[in-house]
Amino acid sequence: MIKIAVTGAAGRMGGRIITAVKETEGVELTGAVERAGHPLIGQDAGSVAGCGPLGVPILDSLDGALADADVLIDFTFPEVTLRNAEVCARLGKKLVTGSTGFTSEQREQMKRHAEAVPVVMAPNMSVGVNVLLTVVEAAAAALGDGFDPEISEIHHRMKVDAPSGTALALGRAVAAGLQRDFDSSKRLAREGIVGTRTDGEIGIVALRGGDVVGDHTVVFAGMGERLELTHRAHSRDCLARGAVRAGIWLASQPVGRYSMRDVLGL
Repeated sequence: MIKIAVTGAAGRMGGRIITAVKETEGVELTGAVERAGHPLIGQDAGSVAGCGPLGVPILDSLDGALADADVLIDFTFPEVTLRNAEVCARLGKKLVTGSTGFTSEQREQMKRHAEAVPVVMAPNMSVGVNVLLTVVEAAAAALGDGFDPEISEIHHRMKVDAPSGTALALGRAVAAGLQRDFDSSKRLAREGIVGTRTDGEIGIVALRGGDVVGDHTVVFAGMGERLELTHRAHSRDCLARGAVRAGIWLASQPVGRYSMRDVLGL
């Protein structure tokens, strides 16, 4: 039995992960943590998640929540994830994180933590999205420079980073397929008289509104035809199930930093 702890246990994503753990054979919830001062500290994590009592109280100490755990599943923010990764490295606990918005420096810090414990780090834990990444790279390679790649994404109004980590990952997949450098090719915004589109651009636009979980579309626009590849998340359950799947896979892996494509064998 693989033992899992969850951060943000009283939040929307934390609750879906806890429910997914309960519904998945071979895993059990042994720890749940929230920020200090949260009003639900001490409450049963399963009851808070809406999946019934699990006998696991929500704690305000990550060390305490990890005491009996093999793997921590973390969906927070880069600064918090880095602190959590440091604790995991110190305690020898494996880490799955779906946090987004990391800077290049923060990614390097995560890479160093992955030298101490195994880490799955992915901007999107959805199985469908990670299959899309593979398809997009293959499509870009097959279509070549004759098609202009543009990426659009829309998320709920509370999302704080833009473009989404998934949109950036899709951009990198396009760049890999076209054998381009993503950082010099990306075009994150257009406004005013910007001139005609250059052949080397990979455009990305972010939309925010309502309670949209997350939609991503990659457009390859050619002369006389257009190919569109889209993934739509109907609920956070796809992210939660993917995170639990990653936790199960990671439990048997050696030290290193992994992606969801590693988890899925893509």
